[in-house]
Amino acid sequence: MRTQSKLYFYLTIGAVLLAIIAVLALNTGVYDFGGTSAFKVLWHYIKSDPGLSLSDQYVIWEVRASRIVMAILVGSMLAVSGTSLQGLFKNPLATGEAIGLTSGATLLAAIAIVLGGHFKQYLPEVVQFSLVGISAFLGALLAMMLVYRISTSAGKTNVVMMLLSGVAITSIGFSITGFLIYISKDEQLRDLTFWNMGSLAAATWTKNIVLAVVIVISYSILLPKGKALNAMMLGERDAQHLGINVEKLKKQIVIITSLMIGTCVAFSGTIGFVGLIVPYILRLLFKSNYVFILPLSAVLGSVLLLIADTFSRSIVAPSELPIGILTSLIGGPIFIAILIKFKKSL
Repeated sequence: MRTQSKLYFYLTIGAVLLAIIAVLALNTGVYDFGGTSAFKVLWHYIKSDPGLSLSDQYVIWEVRASRIVMAILVGSMLAVSGTSLQGLFKNPLATGEAIGLTSGATLLAAIAIVLGGHFKQYLPEVVQFSLVGISAFLGALLAMMLVYRISTSAGKTNVVMMLLSGVAITSIGFSITGFLIYISKDEQLRDLTFWNMGSLAAATWTKNIVLAVVIVISYSILLPKGKALNAMMLGERDAQHLGINVEKLKKQIVIITSLMIGTCVAFSGTIGFVGLIVPYILRLLFKSNYVFILPLSAVLGSVLLLIADTFSRSIVAPSELPIGILTSLIGGPIFIAILIKFKKSL
């Protein structure tokens, strides 16, 4: 009970911090509301104030609010997916980017963008509407299955093989994506540039609803797995002796992380290192206790991506810096720090 009280306390602090940052993000931007704070404009919009101009309504609700919500949802899912994979593989380097999930999702999304017009009309209407999203999910799932098959032998996963196979898949994925960029038309090229650099500029409430549905389904399965992941740290055989269905746990994490990463890539493009940075920070505070790390990563991931997105749209205003550049700039040094720490422990 004491552990739960601590967890709720930290979650409350994280939620309050996230709310403060969201209010600041709402007030950040080049658009002028005539001297009134954006928060007041949003309140008038919620109350359906007839005196509110259409441009104010559009900027506050369709642009800023929807973008803030998308940053919260995407950041949370990327962080939780990275934390889950690290717990599964017992390695802090196991993220969606490192093992090829992001590359696989980006590749199939790129194929859908560039070549989808040749076969889209033969697909059901529902699939046509969400072809890029479905392709991104399938790409992440296929990459995960391939990495798992290559790196696992006799029920044991070789971490070095996992990372090397991830590098190989990433290399293949980016080379084919590069070829698709080469043969793409102008409109397709703009879409592909969006995928490769990552951006939340295309946020809409429809996309946020899809992300929210995915997050509810995913978290209902993943967040209660903290104790199971703690048991996995002891080894698969010991985890089985403690009553953990290891194979079922692996399949659940593989499928759910693929779903989350695929959905995020489909709507926001390639945003790297969130799944590496957040678990690393939390591990410094709570060691490798996934009872704390897993739920807290959901909040801290939102905080990190919302801060990064606020900077990305204000640091070179009125232009926008792709958010993937910022997260990679932060994540690169942390990745090096983890490698150095590993080197010292050898």
